[in-house]
This record gives sequence, C-alpha cells and structure tokens, in this order.
Amino acid sequence: MPLRAEYPEVGDLVVCSVQNVKNFGAFVSLDEHEGKEGFIHVRDVATGWVKYIRDHVREGQKVVCKVLGVDAERGHIDLSLKQVNEHQKREKIQDWKNEKKAEKLLEIVGTKVGKTLDQAFSEAGEKLVGEFGSLYGAFEEVAANPDALKEVGLDKKWAAAVHDVATENIEIPSVTIDGLLEITSPKPDAIDHIKKSLVAGLGAGKSTVSIHYVGAPRYKIAVSAEDYKTAEQELKDAVDRVSSSMEKVGGAVSFRRKEEK
Repeated sequence: MPLRAEYPEVGDLVVCSVQNVKNFGAFVSLDEHEGKEGFIHVRDVATGWVKYIRDHVREGQKVVCKVLGVDAERGHIDLSLKQVNEHQKREKIQDWKNEKKAEKLLEIVGTKVGKTLDQAFSEAGEKLVGEFGSLYGAFEEVAANPDALKEVGLDKKWAAAVHDVATENIEIPSVTIDGLLEITSPKPDAIDHIKKSLVAGLGAGKSTVSIHYVGAPRYKIAVSAEDYKTAEQELKDAVDRVSSSMEKVGGAVSFRRKEEK
C-alpha cells in the first residue's frame, strides 16, 4: 500500500528497528519504508565519546533517527540517533503508532465494502490523505466532525464505512480545565437568581461545560475541549455569563482557577 515515498528525505525523522550492532555503528531497518536499511555511525549514536556502543543501542530495539543522507543508487541511508531529542522521539513514535492503527482501520473499511486493503487505499485512502494530510488525521477529523467528508469526493458507500469505523474506533483527545466560582447575592430570593446564573453559565458552546455545588457560596466549574486554547476561551465565556447574570440582580461573582488535568 503506497502510503509513503520509497525513500525518506534528508532531515526526516524515521522509526527504525536495530538489526546488527558493531563497534563502528549500527545497521537498522526503516519501519516506514519497506525493504530499506540504514546505518548509524558510532559518532552519531550519542553525544561525546562512545566507549561501549551497546550502552546506547542494541539489537531488537526500536529507535527514532534523523536522516542525514540518502543515496538511492547505492540504497544507502545515513542516520543519526544523537540528533533526536526525547520530545521528538515520543512524538514520532506516537505518530507512527497512529498511522499503523489507521492502516488497520482502513483495512476494516475495505472489509465493510468488500475490498482489499490496497483497493481501499486507491479508492478512498489516497483521497483521505490528500484532504487531511495523513490517514490517521482523516479518521480523527471524521470522528470529531461527521460533516468532514462532504467535500472529499468519496463514493457514498466509502464515506459511510469510513464514518462508521472512525466513530467506533477513534477517541477524540480532549483537555479539561476547571476553577471555583464564589457567588453571593443580598436578595432574599438569592437562590433563584444563582440557579438562573448557573444555567446561563452552561451555555451552548462547542465545549462541554459542567457546574457542581461545592459548598456555599462555592461552585466548581469545569470545561472539556479539544485543546487548551479552546477550553480557556470557553471557560472565560462561561464565567462571564454567570457574572453578567448575577450583576443584573445586584449579586457578585469571583472566580479563581483550581487545576488542570
């Protein structure tokens, strides 16, 4: 299934399986480029002097390397292990796992419409990658937004199968932030005004807003969204709605952030 170019490009990060370790370097296979092998010279294994190369790399290990050079004619790929930091390694491994999962999901899509994996890619996968940048990104976007496939140009049977598989297998990532509201009112019917203000706080935004009683006069307000920027804005808007509602009846609202998770 032609999901990737035959060879990586210089500067790419690639997931590799270590095949053979020598004193002068390590030979690896490139997991994302079938049949391609690369070499990590000992000088590119780690910063500083490497006394024992197996202290840093060993047979059977999964590593993330940076591509230093590609000689397609010789089939030679030079790689560096030391030029990849821990953050890059974690992100690359996660991306690689996501794409492996996406290929399995596309296979399920193909089964639903009676096609092989290769047929699924040529008839649907290529369009998904072209529209969303990656196969996993496509499934993730469809799971979050059922209308995401409208402009892709997929046949109805393919679109239906992709939608079903995405919603059944992809859990949309989210973040939750929260804080404490303190609501006071001098009115004798204060409780009614507070209830109305809390209902206003729930609103109808894109994110999930919840408000729970903690103990007079405090209420916990929490917002779940796809990312922190959206969550922060939704939380601010919710607090503003509560404050505006209470201020109209002479009440007061204070807010402080509690935690993030």
